[in-house]
Amino acid sequence: MNTIEYVKFVELDPAEFIPLLNKEKLRKHLIDHALFDVELVKSWIASKIEVDAFDGCKVRAVLVNANLAGWCGIQLEDGKYEVAIVIDESYWGIGVKIFQDIMVWAKDFNHKTVFIHFLYTRPEYKFLRKIAKNVSQSELYGSQFTTYELEVDSA
Repeated sequence: MNTIEYVKFVELDPAEFIPLLNKEKLRKHLIDHALFDVELVKSWIASKIEVDAFDGCKVRAVLVNANLAGWCGIQLEDGKYEVAIVIDESYWGIGVKIFQDIMVWAKDFNHKTVFIHFLYTRPEYKFLRKIAKNVSQSELYGSQFTTYELEVDSA
C-alpha cells in the first residue's frame, strides 16, 4: 500500500522538482512553458508558496512512499478556487485519492464550489462529468481547457 504525504514546498530541495516538471509526458498536458532549471524552479516554487498563503488555498508537494510524485492543491484563479493535481505518470493511479483529499480540504475551507481545468490534450473524464455541476470549454493563458465545476458537498 502506498503512503501519501502532502508537504510544504519549503521542506524539499527545489532541484528535486526539475526531472518531474520537465517530463515530456507531463508537460504535454500543461500550459506550454520553458524547460525548468534551478532558477526557474525556485521562482515557480516561490509562486506556489505565495498562493499557499492566500485564504482558502493550500498547495503541497505530493510524496508517495517518501518519493516526490508531484504537487497538488487548491489555488485561486480569476476569483475562483481551482483544484490542481500534477503527478508523475508512474503515480497516476493515486490521483483519485489525492482528489478526495483535496475535496476534504475544500470542505474544511467552506468552499461551496471548486473548478478543475484540463488542457485540451486530456480526454474527458467521465467520473468528473458525472459529479460536475457544469462542464464547459474555457480559455486560460491563451490555451483551451475543459472546465469542470464541482459542488464541494456533492463531490
